Amino acid sequence: MATPAQARVDLAAIRHNVAQLKERAGGAELMGAVKADAYGHGLLPTTEAMLQGGAGRLGTAVISEALALRAGGVTAPILSWLITPGEALDEALARDIELSASDVRLLDEIAEAARRTGITAKTHLEADTGMSRGGSPPADWPGLLSRAMELQAEGVIDITGIWTHFACADIPGHPSIRRQLETYEAALKLAEQAGAAGSHVIRHIANSAALMTLPEARFDMVRSGIAMYGLSPIPELGDFGLRQAMTLVGRVALVKRVPEGSGVSYGHLHVCERETTIAVVPLGYADGILRHASDRAEVLAGGRRRRITGRVCMDQFMIDLGDDELSAGDEVVLFGPGDGGEPTAQEWADSLGTITHEIVTRIGSRVPRVYERRSTE
Repeated sequence: MATPAQARVDLAAIRHNVAQLKERAGGAELMGAVKADAYGHGLLPTTEAMLQGGAGRLGTAVISEALALRAGGVTAPILSWLITPGEALDEALARDIELSASDVRLLDEIAEAARRTGITAKTHLEADTGMSRGGSPPADWPGLLSRAMELQAEGVIDITGIWTHFACADIPGHPSIRRQLETYEAALKLAEQAGAAGSHVIRHIANSAALMTLPEARFDMVRSGIAMYGLSPIPELGDFGLRQAMTLVGRVALVKRVPEGSGVSYGHLHVCERETTIAVVPLGYADGILRHASDRAEVLAGGRRRRITGRVCMDQFMIDLGDDELSAGDEVVLFGPGDGGEPTAQEWADSLGTITHEIVTRIGSRVPRVYERRSTE
């Protein structure tokens, strides 16, 4: 390894995870969410592995991500769902990107782009069933359906999907789950009555957590994000046979002895109780290592787990080796699948009071992604 750090991504693990999820989907189509640079794993190589594993569709938060996929040669259907006024809708339609709309304003903007380009816009209508994020509230849903039917009759849009998103599917038994399913089914019934739910219209609500635990939520398609990358959507229920794809490693930049009483890093959050050896690892909060990991998160170095010592800096952190030996250039594993005794991303998330999504998506651009095929498929 010639770089100070690497995020190693096991593409065989991605394919394995997709195959596992496809089996659980029970015949429903599988969409792979590749937003945020494929959850920090690298957009194009990860997407290719997902498609090889059996994902039929792709989802991105923003249009620029979908355009990057098309520029990279990806031809699979892509849905983008987070759209602000004035975006590149003409280009999106020209590149056959499906768009989501939650209100009449955006529907009309999509329709204008369709008129300019002469391309019918494949449009998914999003209902807000209780998350109060994206989607049309129940009171506005009939108006959205009515406008969508007018535009479909004009030939400028094609209602391709009707969807929503769970708020608490990762909390099994949460009362909102049943309420959201019922609200979604009511939204579908209204769509059917309006003529907006033809046989080709894709119904989708399930995310990774719902895919694992709510077979009644599969409908026509399931959208999987975090599980594709081998990270459990409901950690208290286990790993569901998934394999963590990312291993984050750094190389030691400096090893030195420091005397008893030495303060380590900014603010002297840590003071050495005795003479000891300190190793410097060139990864910091600019690379996505949360500053909150100071004196909390563990790494694997020299065959042993060791806690980050003192405050995480912008470009580096330290570990206390005691009297153990480690040399400049030796590898330190921050997290991985755990096969070699290293912490997992879930352990990092637990120790920092967050979720694995944040752990992997924060890894910065100066950490190169290196693609491997370590898992047995």
